[in-house]
Amino acid sequence: MAGAAAEQRRLATVVESWLGRPVLIVGDAMLDEWRFADSDRLCREAPAPVLTLRRRISAAGGAANTAVNVATLGGRAVLVAPVGADVAGDELHDCLDRAGVWDRTVNQPGRPTPVKRRMLAGNQILLREDSGDADDALDPDGVARLLTALDCATEELRAAAGGEAPTLVVCDYGLGALPAPVRAWLVEQRERYATVALDAHDLADWRGLAPTVVTPSFAEATRLLARAGGANRSTASTDLHLEHPDSDPADGPSELSVGAAPGGAHADDRPGPVGEPTPSEGRVALTGDGLSVTGTGVTVNTEAGAGVDRAVLAESRLAELRAHTGADVVAVTLDTDGAVVGGADGERRRSHSTPVPASHAVGAGDAYLAAMTLALAADAPLPTAAQLAQLAATITVSDTGTCVCLRDDLLAALDMPSEATAHPAVVGTDELDAIVAEHREAGRSVVFTNGCFDVLHPGHVRYLEQARALGDLLIVAVNSDGSVRRLKGPDRPVNPVEDRGALLAALSCVDHVVVFEEDSPSALIEAVRPDVYVKGGDYPPELVPEAPLVRRLGGQVRTLGYVPDRSTSAIIERIRSHSQDPSSHAADPSLSPRTQAS
Repeated sequence: MAGAAAEQRRLATVVESWLGRPVLIVGDAMLDEWRFADSDRLCREAPAPVLTLRRRISAAGGAANTAVNVATLGGRAVLVAPVGADVAGDELHDCLDRAGVWDRTVNQPGRPTPVKRRMLAGNQILLREDSGDADDALDPDGVARLLTALDCATEELRAAAGGEAPTLVVCDYGLGALPAPVRAWLVEQRERYATVALDAHDLADWRGLAPTVVTPSFAEATRLLARAGGANRSTASTDLHLEHPDSDPADGPSELSVGAAPGGAHADDRPGPVGEPTPSEGRVALTGDGLSVTGTGVTVNTEAGAGVDRAVLAESRLAELRAHTGADVVAVTLDTDGAVVGGADGERRRSHSTPVPASHAVGAGDAYLAAMTLALAADAPLPTAAQLAQLAATITVSDTGTCVCLRDDLLAALDMPSEATAHPAVVGTDELDAIVAEHREAGRSVVFTNGCFDVLHPGHVRYLEQARALGDLLIVAVNSDGSVRRLKGPDRPVNPVEDRGALLAALSCVDHVVVFEEDSPSALIEAVRPDVYVKGGDYPPELVPEAPLVRRLGGQVRTLGYVPDRSTSAIIERIRSHSQDPSSHAADPSLSPRTQAS
């Protein structure tokens, strides 16, 4: 029991160590759309269900979901990807902002944002509609702007990390975001990145990248072996075979299924391969006394014994996969069967997952990739990285939707509360000193901002999410009621400081809230000595009154523009105008006399 607790503490230490790790994600970003409907009858026109839409959810998908998982796990994520100038692109930007991802995507007018729309009834996916494919190629100007964004984002991350080389994650799902010039640039610039993770449907396109880790699915791994082997590889047996399609869907192949080879039993009455093949899917057929997998030139031959499955197939070829990809680590993911991982030491590591409905596992591979990358970037041993990656993927599949793993959930699965929640969210100045000291000792960066936050609105939330993305800990200093009255007038604040502080503390992007009585936060800035001081506004940092003090203390000053038409004053003015216009009351029957009077 004590040993298990010690192991959990060791794993939790790795999770804590990757906090704030700089990671650049590049590749095919897409929007996942989930439409949940009810159905209780068939339509008259055809034997098809009549659906009544109840709710709709949008989430980041593909490379964007990998970036979201890096951010929610505690890394500092920057996404560079082409995104269409369309409604889906706008929704994707919002998803990134909410997760605290540094959005460095490049708008591509005329090229739609890839979308996967799923329609569900009773949590069962009835259909999926995809838009966006590899034919929507980037034009030369789009490629040039993407390369510029990659170069700038790399330097931005390096500067934010104090000169530390960032980690690179490449997500190539065949949707055209990574054409040959971009792949060539990334290969040429490999030395600018400390750790490189590659998740690609076609690994053969990335020769020369020398990634730290690759995470192919079983089907992607077999395709690479088939192409690498070519027609010169001999077939050790005709009993077993691998059928692989000439091409794969744009969103990647489904995992190959284990099943029987044609022909049934052997001529000498030895039992033939077991299992039922799935119609129209590629098949891996197995025997009980060994295996030989052939097809498109790929052959596997090893004395594997009874009970051979995809994990054994993958384990038998890990060394070749490492050689063909140039990767230090190969992690072959097997969906409901977990994963098989191999490194330079030749040891094979197997992890397991809990079988769940397919609608629960969308994006679980992104969580796996994010956790594996962060762990390796933090110099965790390979067994630890593999264990944390599988755990991150497993705890995200409890419900329908695109999987995102939160750092707090990962620590909770290890029975370890996160340090951010070890202290109350609303703190006094004395306790704040101790909290900041703890984070300083752990090497984490502190972001500080202040304001009245009288009527919390979407502009505030987006501003705070962007501020949180600039460091590891966000402290929000709130003006007391007396301070607000002196600054804003006798009719403010609308909400007392207790309510304002509680609402701020409820935001996931805010770590701690502290109230100050003075008109200026200078005393708190002196005490906290923030690494980054953030103010809202469209003016340059030089005009921020606190800028000289922050710089004297060794910090940076950043200004973040407000969301247009989102301000406390504008909201209060709309409420007053509404209450003074009798016609507006008549037009809105939902406003009862009690509501109007309040």
